[in-house]
Amino acid sequence: MTRLTRTTKEIHGSVAAGFEAVREEFASFVAEEQPDYEGQLCAYVHGRRVVDLWASADGAGPDSLYGVYSSTKGAAHLVVALLVQEGTLELDRKVTYYWPEFAAEGKGALTLRELLGHRAGVVGTDGGFSPQELADDRQLAERLADQRPFWRPGTAFGYHALVIGALTGEVVRRATGRTLQEVYAERVRVPYGLDFFLGLPAAHEPRFRTARPMAPTAEQRALLDALPDGPHTLAAVAFNRHGAQPTDLELLPNDPLIRARGPASVGGVASARGLAGMYAAAISETDGKAPLLKEDTAAEFGQLHSVGYDVVARSHKAYGLGFQATADTWYPFLGAGAFGHSGAGGCQAFADPRSGLAYGYTRRRFAFPGGAAPENDRLAKAAHAAALAHA
Repeated sequence: MTRLTRTTKEIHGSVAAGFEAVREEFASFVAEEQPDYEGQLCAYVHGRRVVDLWASADGAGPDSLYGVYSSTKGAAHLVVALLVQEGTLELDRKVTYYWPEFAAEGKGALTLRELLGHRAGVVGTDGGFSPQELADDRQLAERLADQRPFWRPGTAFGYHALVIGALTGEVVRRATGRTLQEVYAERVRVPYGLDFFLGLPAAHEPRFRTARPMAPTAEQRALLDALPDGPHTLAAVAFNRHGAQPTDLELLPNDPLIRARGPASVGGVASARGLAGMYAAAISETDGKAPLLKEDTAAEFGQLHSVGYDVVARSHKAYGLGFQATADTWYPFLGAGAFGHSGAGGCQAFADPRSGLAYGYTRRRFAFPGGAAPENDRLAKAAHAAALAHA
């Protein structure tokens, strides 16, 4: 136990000059964590890696890979942004222009812009999904095309937690003849050498670290148990807790089928380097390559599109197009137009075009209470302050 504690509190990696405060904040947080804490932190500023830190109880390193849950949506919608930028997709066209079958049950007027803003109303299906369906975006899309929406499309918004990537992915497939995962690999992951996979190749399986379930204190467990819930709520439908085979979100990345197929809502596997590297490539020149997104495209996708009461989350949320509006939802110290996506297990990833900051964080144990882990508040703030001071 003594050895475990000592190893856990040892911080590995490096920071650039001027970013020492980020390392100090990371070390301070890790010292407060459970002995088996395992996680990674990475940040870029204007395409230059300035933070590369990790801690582990049993030898995991910067190349270890973790399930990143909904941070997968960032990779998925970077693909959509690229296709909009080049004119292959048009935001204000109806979804049915690309995917005629989606018109069933009164969904025919919905635009791609509204779909990306979580306004479709098809957060799941009445009967739920099997684990096999959840791993297959094509099957999800087929089921969802026939589903009656849970609210009139376009009139409200709610988090399409497990299905938004299948919906937008089907639009991508119809427009390009390629799956979203294929386009992502060809246009983003491979050219930039990113350890961020939508579909983990078998050769990389030994690098994957199985997700560990939440370990709440008694007080935290009481708070979780007090949350309003029910088997037929919108939240239950959106997180597939209502069907014959309810989803265990905490351990979802441990399903080899999820990892292998990489469903575009929740199936990504990445390191913090991969998360931060993708957002750096999106907004900055990296390794002599121009940014993936033009300034106008990044502004369009980071602009607030759905803000207010999320009918699934039952709380205030803010979305751009496919991305979370990171400054409004999580970190008000970031610049307007910051965009990214957190993951249920505690990971976080975003780009702040105004400061040039690209940020990625992963952790192995599912964090309380789910969503971006609380330590990101301190880590992101320290990274942003250093970016402004030393850009």
